[in-house]
Amino acid sequence: MAAVVLLGASMSTAGAPKSTMPDSFVYLRDVDPTIQQDMRYAGSDNFTGRPVPGYDAPECILVRDAAEALKAAQGDLQPLGYSLKVYDCYRPAQAVAAFVAWSSEPDDPEAKRTHYPNLSKKDLFPNYIATRSGHSRGATLDVTIVPMSSTPSPAEADPDKPEACTEGDPADNGLDMGTGFDCFDTKANTVTKGLTPEEEKNRELLLDVMSRHGFQNYPKEIWHFTFQPEPFPDTYFDFPVLPRPGSGPDTLDGT
Repeated sequence: MAAVVLLGASMSTAGAPKSTMPDSFVYLRDVDPTIQQDMRYAGSDNFTGRPVPGYDAPECILVRDAAEALKAAQGDLQPLGYSLKVYDCYRPAQAVAAFVAWSSEPDDPEAKRTHYPNLSKKDLFPNYIATRSGHSRGATLDVTIVPMSSTPSPAEADPDKPEACTEGDPADNGLDMGTGFDCFDTKANTVTKGLTPEEEKNRELLLDVMSRHGFQNYPKEIWHFTFQPEPFPDTYFDFPVLPRPGSGPDTLDGT
């Protein structure tokens, strides 16, 4: 599987160095700074338990069309007292290769309990973690809805007793969707059994606002959407996520 990912990593924009962000990509903050960013792979709060190669800054980068569509979706939510929050956007191909390398490492019991309590690592590919990710094409993102002006509160979670993702995430400020982010479980499927009426209502709100603005959901992950039509449907980019030009010191969450 690693060989497949490395092939994808070499397929950056024709004639451009892999390290260069194409002009057709933008920082989401430059398009809509009101959308919250909680970029999990730039830090250790993710299923690998460490920062992921290629994420040198906690920034959401997308193709411009997707960023503009996300801004329009945000405009629909704000009068309702809500905001979008992104967990991941463009994903360098080198990060996908790191995920595949992680799959061959011994299990971390804490990570397993938190992110894939009912599966083994080998079961995560390709249904939950792709060996060539659509995120690397620049129009796919992971997103949820949060109350306006709210922020994640890590202090609410007990780091010594991590919650299984199937029970939600007490440190996340998102509306209750029935699972935490990056929950590799059938409960994270868009259509699934065992949800409460509130969880179903929150999922319907997310699906409705995203679909109205051109985003198609991946049915195995309620948070995963791709803008259609994709500007680069056959290209897997590998430029790193760097600090936004002119930005101050990085922060891993908040707006």
